[in-house]
This record gives sequence, C-alpha cells and structure tokens, in this order.
Amino acid sequence: PQDASGVEGFWENGIETARERLSNGEFRIGKSRSGTYKIQQLEVAQDTVNVGNYVDIPSTQGISEMKALDVEFDTPKPVKLIEHLLQLSSDKDSIVLDSFAGSGTTAHAVQNLNKQDGGDRKFILVEMMDYADSITAERVKRVMKGYGKGKKAVEGTGGAFDYYTLGEPLFNENHDLNEAVGTERIREYVWYTETRSPMSPNTKDNSPYLLGTHEGMVLYFVYEPDRLTTLDHDLLATLPVKGTPTIIYADNCLLPKKFMEQHGIVFKKIPRDISRF
Repeated sequence: PQDASGVEGFWENGIETARERLSNGEFRIGKSRSGTYKIQQLEVAQDTVNVGNYVDIPSTQGISEMKALDVEFDTPKPVKLIEHLLQLSSDKDSIVLDSFAGSGTTAHAVQNLNKQDGGDRKFILVEMMDYADSITAERVKRVMKGYGKGKKAVEGTGGAFDYYTLGEPLFNENHDLNEAVGTERIREYVWYTETRSPMSPNTKDNSPYLLGTHEGMVLYFVYEPDRLTTLDHDLLATLPVKGTPTIIYADNCLLPKKFMEQHGIVFKKIPRDISRF
C-alpha cells in the first residue's frame, strides 16, 4: 500500500492482528472531513509489569558475591536480579519457593529485602544435589550472621531457618510399606493422614495398636512387620477403647459388614488404604 505521500510501504499488522487490537481498544478508525480514513492510536492500561532491562547486571556479579561469601559455586545468579524480581512479583509477607535452590541466591535476596524494608518474607528452598548442606545452607547461614572482614565486611541480615533432609520412602517400589522406615514412623504417618495433626506419645497401656483418639474418633493401626494381621472378633476383643467411629487398620478383615456398621467400625486395609501425599 501507499502512504499519504504516495510512497510504497507495508502493513504494520496483519488483518487478524488489526482486528484483535481494534477489539481491545488499542486504536480506532475515524473519517476526516476530506473523506479519508485515519487511525488513532489509543493509550492502553498495562496489566503486566515491565521487568526492566537486566543488561546492567553483569553475569559475573553472582560469582563475585560467592567469592565474598567464601563459598564456591560455578553458576550463581546475581542477588540483585532476584531482589528485583521479588520486588515486582511478591509482597512483604510472601512465602517464596525456589525448587532449584542451587547456591541459595533466593534466600539471600529474601533476607536482603527483609532487612531493607522491614518485611516478613519467608523462603522455602529445595535442593536435591549433595551440596545442599555445604553450599546452599552454608551460604544462608553466612548471610544471616554476616561475612567478610575489614572494609569488605557485610553485616548479617539476621533471621533463622530449619534444615531438613529426605528420609527413607514410606512405601517401596511394590507399594508395600517400607520396613526400613520403622514402625513408629509409619504409625505417626497414618495418624497424620487421618487427623492432620502431630501424634502424641502413646504409653500403649491400653493396646499396642492404639494410635490415639481425636474428636471422638479412635484410631488403631494393627501392624506387624513379620506377619499378616486380621481384624476378627478375637482381635476386636483386645481393643478396649471404642469411638465414633473406630477406625482399624489391618491386613485383612473377617468381620461382617453389617456388624461393623452397627458398631461404628471402619476397616482400612494395609497398605492399600493408607493415604499418599
């Protein structure tokens, strides 16, 4: 097409894009007194945030920061970059999750921002590599306590964090209970799946299978690592505490369904009926 001066040009948008922009109110088409059509560009409110230009942040800045911390890591992200992203995308009381924690830059940025503006941000870092303790956690410790000497000393941000490691899986590859976890850990897990609360210590004076009571419910976990267990009348007679309902985990059940309904008993099969998260 030709422009107003007769110079051959090209369309800025294709027909579909033009229709979309027109429907979004980005421009409008009007007719002048001379009968020609004019396009008027309109200001459109931006729903997205401009993340800015990161060219000014040197790629080597992260390495320099790690040297100052006296922690070695090959590809650290610059703290300023993460601080900027957090300022754009989170609030002062946000919980920030980094599932690929690496050297711990996210925690460093969170702590810096909290110190700067008095925020109460919290972080959750996940790192599966073997340097999670020696690099990731160690960096966070130094950031909180302070690091460097003399003129290069950096004041600590303060704060604290908890460090957890993964233990044995509760279920093995065959979806059976993993005995390496230990019976007590299994009992604690079953209790939590039913109550969503931590398990209180049980003296087992009443029954070795009693997990506890919760809001009227009584919970038993009839489990033996070396043999199958069966819920029948003989076993039921040894369970002194009853509730509404009485939930009993066991390997098998020989009680009639009608009998269990009449007595408020709920049978759950091990391991099939143990909830997975």
